[in-house]
Amino acid sequence: MGRLFGTDGVRGVANADLTAELALGLSVAAAHVLAEAGTFEGHRPTAVVGRDPRASGEFLEAAVVAGLASAGVDVLRVGVLPTPAVAHLTGALGADLGVMLSASHNAMPDNGIKFFARGGHKLADELEDRIETVYEQHRTGEPWTRPTGAGVGRVTDYTEGFDRYVNHLVGALPNRLDGLKVVLDEAHGAASRVSPEAFARAGAEVVTIGADPDGLNINDNCGSTHLDLLKATVVEHGADFGIAHDGDADRCLAVDGAGEEVDGDQILAVLALALREAGKLRKDTVVGTVMSNLGFKMAMEREGIELVQTAVGDRYVLESMKAEGYALGGEQSGHVIVLDHATTGDGTLTGLLLAARVAATGRALADLAGVMQRLPQLLINVPDVDKSRVGTAPEIAAAVAEAEAELGSTGRVLLRQSGTEPLVRVMVEAADIDQARAVAERLADVVKSALG
Repeated sequence: MGRLFGTDGVRGVANADLTAELALGLSVAAAHVLAEAGTFEGHRPTAVVGRDPRASGEFLEAAVVAGLASAGVDVLRVGVLPTPAVAHLTGALGADLGVMLSASHNAMPDNGIKFFARGGHKLADELEDRIETVYEQHRTGEPWTRPTGAGVGRVTDYTEGFDRYVNHLVGALPNRLDGLKVVLDEAHGAASRVSPEAFARAGAEVVTIGADPDGLNINDNCGSTHLDLLKATVVEHGADFGIAHDGDADRCLAVDGAGEEVDGDQILAVLALALREAGKLRKDTVVGTVMSNLGFKMAMEREGIELVQTAVGDRYVLESMKAEGYALGGEQSGHVIVLDHATTGDGTLTGLLLAARVAATGRALADLAGVMQRLPQLLINVPDVDKSRVGTAPEIAAAVAEAEAELGSTGRVLLRQSGTEPLVRVMVEAADIDQARAVAERLADVVKSALG
């Protein structure tokens, strides 16, 4: 069996790749791996289960709840809430595990299952491997002890989850948002109620779009992967800025008052300066990935803030933050982690903290984001090549060295193999887009010739 878990849980086309049977079996396995310590300590294990509004989430939720309860786990069903809400509630309620059903920014036919361990933390690879091993053992007929009678899990609708999470968000703010007018694009997703409520309670005037989920329209030409509607709405309403989430609201991108995009690197730059000013940017360090824009790195150096870079993926950012005690990290895509208030990327929290900085300083978002100049960045995918040789082929090494000499200190080159496809990603940053394109195309040709 190939590995079920990808970089962010188990994901696939609902009812094709991700079936009710798979969801039930994985939940039983997760109960055995993540909740067994709870049973040994003499209390009944508990799980928090949430989902985004996808239609398929309804039957998948039923399967997950059935699997957990059949394994003797009491279930707190929180309904439609963002991924970071499930992570927060798992920790706040002292649950043994959390389960979120969502495919994040993917199109509606997809869905996914993401597990959280005690405290609301993402699973390490070894825990995912253990869950897969137990799942496969059960699937192939190895018997497992099934509780009966009073030993089966009980299922409760935990309706207090919404208010508890919103209160947590508002309580994390250093100041109120009175006087701000904000457009929120909820991607017809999991934050369609949470985010507008949190911004309103914090004092902002709120205009919402993409906040009418019907189970079928999630991420459909809206949200953080489709910013055109948000840009137009911000300008139309004369708003101070706009915030866009993805389907499960663990991402946040922004649009300034003129309708210009403010990406994850720029948001990180603004929040890094705010946290340092408040004395909360531990070790004066922010964590990004190797895809962080060179302009971000240059801005942090200029401001005396160290940038630690990890592999691509918010889980690697989080691992670095937890290992070294850093307070802030994230990705260009809008996954931003503020470790004092969240155990995972939280798009609503990020948007609120960004708004709080605008309100506290009285400066426009465009002005704040101007702390960094985003250098042109061009990415070319080179398919159907032997990606394993990208780091060892001498002709590629020579071409990269030549390109780096040409770009100098105002550009950079990054070649990396895809984790899921037979292709190599060629990324070039330069002082202008024409130079970036020319260098990237030249390197892509070399990769194709050397590895094709």
